[in-house]
Amino acid sequence: MSGFERHMSDADALMWHIEKDPILRSTIVAVGILDRTPEWDRLRERFLRASIAIPRFRQRVISPPLRIGPPRWAYEPDFDLNFHLKRFTVAAPGTHRQLLDAIAPIAQSSFDRARPLWECTILDGLEGGQAAMVMKVHHSVTDGVGGVELLTQLVDLERDAPERLKNRVAPSGEFFDSGSLIRESVAHTTRRWLGIGRRVPGTIVRTTSAAARNPLGSALDATATARSIGKTLAPATAPMSSIMTQRGMGRWLATFDLALDDLKRAAKVAEGSINDAFVAGACGGLARYHERHGAAVEWLRMTMPINIRTEGASTAGNQFAPARFPVPTAIDDPVERMQAIRELVLSWRGEPALGLTGTLAGVLNRLPTQTTTAFFGGMLKCVDFVTSNVPGSPLPVFVAGAAVERFYAFGPPSGAAVNITLMSHIDTCCIGVVVDTAAVPDPEALLADLRAGFDEITALA
Repeated sequence: MSGFERHMSDADALMWHIEKDPILRSTIVAVGILDRTPEWDRLRERFLRASIAIPRFRQRVISPPLRIGPPRWAYEPDFDLNFHLKRFTVAAPGTHRQLLDAIAPIAQSSFDRARPLWECTILDGLEGGQAAMVMKVHHSVTDGVGGVELLTQLVDLERDAPERLKNRVAPSGEFFDSGSLIRESVAHTTRRWLGIGRRVPGTIVRTTSAAARNPLGSALDATATARSIGKTLAPATAPMSSIMTQRGMGRWLATFDLALDDLKRAAKVAEGSINDAFVAGACGGLARYHERHGAAVEWLRMTMPINIRTEGASTAGNQFAPARFPVPTAIDDPVERMQAIRELVLSWRGEPALGLTGTLAGVLNRLPTQTTTAFFGGMLKCVDFVTSNVPGSPLPVFVAGAAVERFYAFGPPSGAAVNITLMSHIDTCCIGVVVDTAAVPDPEALLADLRAGFDEITALA
């Protein structure tokens, strides 16, 4: 494996380190609603093959002492599929609400850091003979887009698809004593700095040449980048919401569906994208929730991951830049709201600092863990809500003979009051909602208001 694959990137390491504060856990949960219970032996065989094809499925994280280098991925010597793949039966009658309540403890519990950072639970006994496949993955393993690509190792395009090639040889476990881990970490860090050192002269030459050709333009670029970094890391002392202010460990999960064509047509009315319609619906719902409590609000602070994954990039690790900015909630007209959000998102996509996410994470990682957690955690806990839009499968897919009828992603609030994630599946937008119950003690009311906000958007279709 390459050096990047053996060691966490700075962005991944930052998410790993700030979990010193459990409210900032970055666990992704994806739930496939299946038309039947998958064939267990076939499913086990598929996961066994996937654990060999996907290195992260057999690797644990080991951290060098004193953070002299980034955390390292190492093959677990005693990999046990039984620890990661489980099955349970939901008590009768097996309603969707019962399913979500059963998933909530899975979503909020931490991983065993001595093992690979994933698990899958099959829950059967649901109404209508349905079952659910609950995939839980730590965010340092991959992001939403990469996670969808990883799932291709587990699904088929037909119910009775022929078995794939037999397993390759499982990788051997890796052992490191303190001395060897320190030596390798020092060597890795040295190689990184030497690489940076080799690039610096060329960068200086290019920058100097550009400045000589266009001194005013170069000065303006440098100023714009500095300002962009300031915006990205701007401290906040409190959420913008006056009612969703507390943060805690409780999680409440909910789902609802939208027709993909309806969201597309609604977006077209405003000459925008599906994401513009999605965020506008979330803003409308949150505005209703605040009005319900007599706390009308004009702006709320939102975090939205912007995908920076390039074609051919590895599915492992995170390749997104977190944009954090206020969005309008007091625009009553849904078309005007979508247009305003579109302008905001486009302006943030062009922020120079987003291209420096890895560099900024590297700076934060050099600080003591407690300092990094306090600084970055303070920023995250002042976010009111998170939105994430992940393209899913446009085609029907199957898991061990069971058809996937819906696919929901439940992203981590990571300090915010609520996370709202859209995952498309064939012709449906599957919306997964994760609520911090300390911030929102009446989550059913919030869900009703969110649905009303999205109904307002899709009515434009």
